[in-house]
Amino acid sequence: MNVRVAVVDNNDSFSHNLEGYLGEFADVTVGRFDEPPEADGYVFSPGPGKPDEFPIMYEILRDRDEPVLGVCLGHQAVAEFFGGSIGYADEVVHGKRSEIEHDRRGVFEGIESPTRVARYHSLVVDDVPEPVEVTARGADEVMGVRHTDRPVFGVQFHPESFLTDEGRRMVRNFVRIVEGHA
Repeated sequence: MNVRVAVVDNNDSFSHNLEGYLGEFADVTVGRFDEPPEADGYVFSPGPGKPDEFPIMYEILRDRDEPVLGVCLGHQAVAEFFGGSIGYADEVVHGKRSEIEHDRRGVFEGIESPTRVARYHSLVVDDVPEPVEVTARGADEVMGVRHTDRPVFGVQFHPESFLTDEGRRMVRNFVRIVEGHA
């Protein structure tokens, strides 16, 4: 039986790209939820605006212990929820391919470092305090984070974009984490 992953759609068309990748490995529900749905894991989608405009992400981080992967806006929500700060990027990027260095753990397991990823953002994570650690950097920005005690991850870039070399593997790695937690 497949694990169930809920994609929190933060009003972004990339949510359906995430659904496509996730659907290869898990049963997926996509929605703009009023309350956290039952699931074995959660993916917070990209989206416009700031993380606090989509409070369902904070509710899930506060009330649930299932694995979470935040993408772009979702990554910013993960960092902010655990005490990090968000700021404006030096350069607004839309569909830019960049190289990142990562720690080859968690969602990056089995992926060469450096690797190329797709960036679409105007906000960035400025800093992350414990219990969150930086797992990837590129273009002088935090590109990945992980909670040290919980299966919670964030990536600033878009693994669901065709411009990301190993995006499908990153999504598969997250589903494996969900499977190990279920």
